[in-house]
Amino acid sequence: MKTFKSQLIICAAAMALMAGAAQAGGTWNRGENSDIQSLDPHKTSTVEEHNILVDLFTGLIMPDASATASPGAAESWTVSPDGKVYTFKLRKDDMWSDGTPVKASDFVFSWRRLLDPATGAEYASMAFPILNAEDINGGKKKGEELGVKAIDDTTLEVTLKGPTPYFLEMLTHHAMFPVSEANVTKFGNDFVKPGNLVSNGAFTLAENVPGDHTKLVKNPKFFDAASVQLDAVNYIPTEDRAAGLKRYKAGEVDYMDDFPGEQLDEMKKDLGDQVHMTPELGTYYYIFKAQKAPWNNVELRNAISMVIDRDQLAEKVWKNSMLPGWSLVPPGVKGYTTVTMDYSTMSQLDREDAAKKVFDKLGISPEHPQKVEIRYNTSENHKNTAVAIQEMLKPWGFDVTFVTTDGKTHYSYLEQKGDFDIARAGWIADFKDPVTFLNLGHTGDGNNYGEYSSKEYDALLDQASTEADPAKRMDELSKAEAILIKDQPLLPLLTYANHNLVSPKLHGYVDNVMDVHPSRFVSKD
Repeated sequence: MKTFKSQLIICAAAMALMAGAAQAGGTWNRGENSDIQSLDPHKTSTVEEHNILVDLFTGLIMPDASATASPGAAESWTVSPDGKVYTFKLRKDDMWSDGTPVKASDFVFSWRRLLDPATGAEYASMAFPILNAEDINGGKKKGEELGVKAIDDTTLEVTLKGPTPYFLEMLTHHAMFPVSEANVTKFGNDFVKPGNLVSNGAFTLAENVPGDHTKLVKNPKFFDAASVQLDAVNYIPTEDRAAGLKRYKAGEVDYMDDFPGEQLDEMKKDLGDQVHMTPELGTYYYIFKAQKAPWNNVELRNAISMVIDRDQLAEKVWKNSMLPGWSLVPPGVKGYTTVTMDYSTMSQLDREDAAKKVFDKLGISPEHPQKVEIRYNTSENHKNTAVAIQEMLKPWGFDVTFVTTDGKTHYSYLEQKGDFDIARAGWIADFKDPVTFLNLGHTGDGNNYGEYSSKEYDALLDQASTEADPAKRMDELSKAEAILIKDQPLLPLLTYANHNLVSPKLHGYVDNVMDVHPSRFVSKD
């Protein structure tokens, strides 16, 4: 999932909400990095939306408090000997919030909807391991040909095009969550509005005020409602990290999933163990518009990569709350050998010497500067990163200017394949597998903002998607990452670490590499 990780308008209404919420027992006020675009599971793609959808809906498999894949709407399942056919038994007590049962046919409807080209789902490719899914999304086959069928109301059979080791974990992603067919049929695109939305998660949607808050309340129809302790959850966008920190200290929010890096030393002193910093499967990167001159030059992309001092970014800009990033897939995925840039072991001076030869060859110098525009979503951290890179590129003859917009506008522009030179992005793993990162470079992928395309790269990913041997599959994925690292359409800069603020009033919160924290496991004093 893309992450904003980094303008808050404090209006009278918001303050009134917070004042009331702070006094209400059992209400978790969650600071979020950015505002949301949609609550339709099939039309969203950000971490912020995912957090809310995990509270609203229950997929077949769900993340527990530590983000481990666990039974959700499915209480059990079997797998055929060839690893291609999964048969899920649904809970008989899984209900929609209107009191009607969740049926296997709801999953069939939902996954066909995800793949329908008319839906325009960015995450349609998530379901491509399912038989015929890619052809349906490409308009070559009909939805009825999808390898998913309801045997009866509580039995769902899924046929994959090949063994997919990460399939069960993939089902924890919101794109694979069910929506009520009756609900969507009744309200159309308005089914996600408060008062209309029917869901099967631990909470239901009460309010959604763009730019202000999204309020969820406990769902009495949830199959495990008895264990849910919170009465309500308020999701509050805090794009201005410094302002968010002030609200946290004032007790207006109980949690922030990012904070201003330049204030880290002060926060550690003032807040102690409320500052949580742990490893996370995420990559902070820049994107080149790969088909646009001069950024279609591989040598130029690599030379720019070489003069960016990642150690300085991690130490000076991010105060060591991030790690220098030399690969797209971050270290830590079991069984996978991460591919790093071949110049990662060179000294910064040697890298700069090598880059200068390329700049000289291309005629780029302070006397003959190359203009470059960097787009990023508003936050102190992204601004500081971009300014540092501007200073690193300037001596070599790059005239860097900036375009900044709020996170919602930024990603909407990238998703619509808007024009740019270089743009910032971040990616947090959808599940614990390299393919969640590598798909960012696949031709036609909705999150391939720079529109990079390589037949060899696509072929390796396609081959890996049907490879039964886990070791061989990981080898094919490593070969694919090697192509991406050599071509540099995506410029890895930093590896994420969780850096959250967690109030001591919260209980049941567990740090994890996915940075996913379902509200159903949390309570508040």
